[in-house]
Amino acid sequence: QVQLVESGGGLVQAGGSLRLSCAATGITFSTYVMGWYRQAPGNQRELVGAITTAGGTRYADSVKGRFTISRDNAKATVYLQMNSLKPEDTADYYCNAERRGGLGTTTYWGKGTLVTVSS
Repeated sequence: QVQLVESGGGLVQAGGSLRLSCAATGITFSTYVMGWYRQAPGNQRELVGAITTAGGTRYADSVKGRFTISRDNAKATVYLQMNSLKPEDTADYYCNAERRGGLGTTTYWGKGTLVTVSS
């Protein structure tokens, strides 16, 4: 059974930092592109950052320079270090695992962790 379990969310003041973690079980972690998405009330889910199997990264423009995604294949865990947080970063943050193969794309989601940034 595949599980992606996020942790590290919480309440933080603007300008503060949080580190999110996502532990994966049931998949060959190193073969998946891992991503963090977020969804604020009334908004669509959006990509925050992603990291490839080779360690390449990409970010939403709104978080570039403030957030860093990383992965530890030995621990089957992906992280999102969030610095200089702003109230507009408030959202549910979701972990995503994706792998493209000959039979199509396999995608898994975590249940999310809430990040609240107060002004």
